Amino acid sequence: MKKSDYFYDLPEHLIAQKPIEPRNSSRMMKIDRKTGEVWHNHFYNLCDNLKKGDLLVLNNSRVLPARLYGKKEGSTSAIEFLLLEQKEDKIWEIICKPGKKAKVGAKFAFGGDKLIAEVIEVKDDGNRVVRFSCDDNFYTVLDEIGQMPLPPYITEKLENKERYQTVYSKELGSSAAPTAGLHFTSEMLDEIKEKGIDVAYITLHVGLGTFRPVKEEDIANHKMHSEHYSISKETADKINYTKQNGGRVIAVGTTTCRTLESVAKSYGGIIEMDGYTDIFIYPGYEFKVIDGLITNFHLPESTLIMLVSAFMGYENTMNAYKIAVEEKYRFFSFGDSMLII
Repeated sequence: MKKSDYFYDLPEHLIAQKPIEPRNSSRMMKIDRKTGEVWHNHFYNLCDNLKKGDLLVLNNSRVLPARLYGKKEGSTSAIEFLLLEQKEDKIWEIICKPGKKAKVGAKFAFGGDKLIAEVIEVKDDGNRVVRFSCDDNFYTVLDEIGQMPLPPYITEKLENKERYQTVYSKELGSSAAPTAGLHFTSEMLDEIKEKGIDVAYITLHVGLGTFRPVKEEDIANHKMHSEHYSISKETADKINYTKQNGGRVIAVGTTTCRTLESVAKSYGGIIEMDGYTDIFIYPGYEFKVIDGLITNFHLPESTLIMLVSAFMGYENTMNAYKIAVEEKYRFFSFGDSMLII
């Protein structure tokens, strides 16, 4: 298929700029993945659309306040860092702007002098590898002076950092939030368990490569960046038990979906595993694990809308997005939700 097949016209005012309060008051479009039939609801009624014996699988990765603003040492020149991936203790691959200031050996200060960075490598793609130094714990300093790496389409300032975290976030390491989970409240998770619906967690640290634009017109030529994931024995056992007993495995978010499908594709099923995935799911892919998907409304021509299309069909997907625009759903990271079953 072609990249242009996934274009849709989105009025700018439908891009959500702020998280809705409370979290679970967002709208929820429910879609039958086989027929394409659509229902309109709210996320706080999710439990009414699940069954006893179902299993929700959520990504418990926690977002780093990975955007840093500082100055070149001994200068007033401003610099912006975005942390991408930890290589070693206090050594990170980063994106920086403007890049011309960040040559090997250049030093930068953030938060006054609370955090110092030295460029130790310039990579072929323009990213830098830097070594940080600080007097206190690195993550404590980062939490104090770093800002959430909100996507560029969100132009309003986020007042509360925790609103770009899920209520169950635990494992620090993402460059962006697994946004399908932002709709959950702690009370909802309790309600879900009380109904006999089980919950399990995986970890996939979301890298910015997930959101890298598809440049190839033939989508099969697009290459995904690699991201680290982890599946515990407890989660693997819950998934296998659910499948064996006729329950539905419902992935909360495309990151969870990609983790589960990647492991099943590589190992023939779900097992305890720690590794990296660069799986790209688009139409033609045969799903091996998930029976349902909770996700947000994604950017035109993105790998994420292609994944959704693989799961519920191209025509159903584009029709659902057409309806969402007509019904003025809120789009992208802080936007409304889809339940596809």
